[in-house]
Amino acid sequence: MKARITVYPRPEVLDPQGKAVHQALSRVGFEPVSAVRVGKSFDIELDVRTKPQAMKLLEEMCQKLLANRVMEVYEIEILGKAKAGKSGQ
Repeated sequence: MKARITVYPRPEVLDPQGKAVHQALSRVGFEPVSAVRVGKSFDIELDVRTKPQAMKLLEEMCQKLLANRVMEVYEIEILGKAKAGKSGQ
């Protein structure tokens, strides 16, 4: 099963990287951009059969390693079934 975890700084936490990207976008002509938050994304493939099993594992991963829960929030998205195998290999 494929999943994507996206981690962002909490809204109340300053995001200097997001501010720098926002300023750079303005400098190159994208003035309508009002704010940018920079995060990180993890694409993960799991060998599990059900969505509840996947969600349980993904939550544990976020809480133990992938997100600093004091300063970050995360979103988990199930993308679908993993490919069974690649032909020609």
